[in-house]
Amino acid sequence: MLSARAKALKPSLTLAIAAKAKQLKAAGKDICSLSAGEPNFDTPAFIREAATRALEDGATRYGPAAGEPQLRAAIAAKLARANGMAVSAEQVLITNGGKQALYNLFQVLLDPGDEVLLPAPYWLSYPEMAQLAGASVQVVPSAAATGFRLDLEALEARINPRSRLLILNTPSNPTGLVLQQQELEAVADLLRRHPHIAVVCDEIYEYLLAPGQKHHSLAALAPDLADRLFVVNGFAKGWAMTGWRLGYLAGPLPALKAAIALQSQSTSNVCTFAQFGALAALEGSMLCVEEMAKSFSARRERLTRGLQQLPGLVLVPPTGAFYAFPDVSSHGLASLDFCNQLLDKEGLALVPGAPFGDDRCVRLSCAVSSATIDDGLARLGNFLSRLHN
Repeated sequence: MLSARAKALKPSLTLAIAAKAKQLKAAGKDICSLSAGEPNFDTPAFIREAATRALEDGATRYGPAAGEPQLRAAIAAKLARANGMAVSAEQVLITNGGKQALYNLFQVLLDPGDEVLLPAPYWLSYPEMAQLAGASVQVVPSAAATGFRLDLEALEARINPRSRLLILNTPSNPTGLVLQQQELEAVADLLRRHPHIAVVCDEIYEYLLAPGQKHHSLAALAPDLADRLFVVNGFAKGWAMTGWRLGYLAGPLPALKAAIALQSQSTSNVCTFAQFGALAALEGSMLCVEEMAKSFSARRERLTRGLQQLPGLVLVPPTGAFYAFPDVSSHGLASLDFCNQLLDKEGLALVPGAPFGDDRCVRLSCAVSSATIDDGLARLGNFLSRLHN
């Protein structure tokens, strides 16, 4: 009774692992989880208060499918100011999280037979969304041994007349890699050689950077690509607003109009009063974002130091987001087996690397307390020491 696309669809393994860990904890098992990509901070008070005021003021009805005009204008201004992307408010769509922004874009941009160019490791939802749009995925692999750097020669070798869209995610989930200016400039040169390819830049972790790192937006480095460059972002990571489900898509007007039409026929508008919380986030002080980013940097460093002391791991130290993605293959287990045994034997929940495009690795999150990071590292160390005994 199911469609072929439904049969081919895989559920999000990150959510599945987190759910299994919660079930085991509810059953009384001592569980430590470093699996979920969710800040453990509360949404800043001034944002909550703005949404509450909007709720009390009657912002409880249907709104425009594309989003509240004030918020679209504020996002356009932010993109121009912080990211060097010149767009108007009508080129911005407010979505139910960054996921819907990507989903809508793939649906309006991709046809059956098209190909998506996807550097690996990658966020696990990208290939599923592409396949739901009827497209196939050309993976461009990398490895911890070479720093997970983007191999432009391998990328260009996979380009063909069916190539339609390149996905860039910086800072990266799952590796924590931050693409440098010269790397993005080289990508821009490649795109200029292949004018039939569009690019979407997922910048959801743009504020979560290690000291000394800088986020570079391709839109600022290559304004001549504006007619085929899209940006996806949101409020979940920088402002700790995961449950608010507020993301956005920005880019060329013809595609944005199509994405807005799709949203009008699917989910319609994002929660009306929540959008006023997002507006407050953009118009308010960035101090809360900076403080959370500083805390994540300290935890990222703590996690990195701990992993570097464990035997048999190859780690590219993350410089952004709140993940580490060590290669554990020297221990002789595929990533899913590694994570299942770790959860069963030590009560530690990590995420296998296989759905991220690298079965040699596992993903750990530092979006938890320092005590939880230390507990997780101790459990991982115990597991590794017993694995070969």
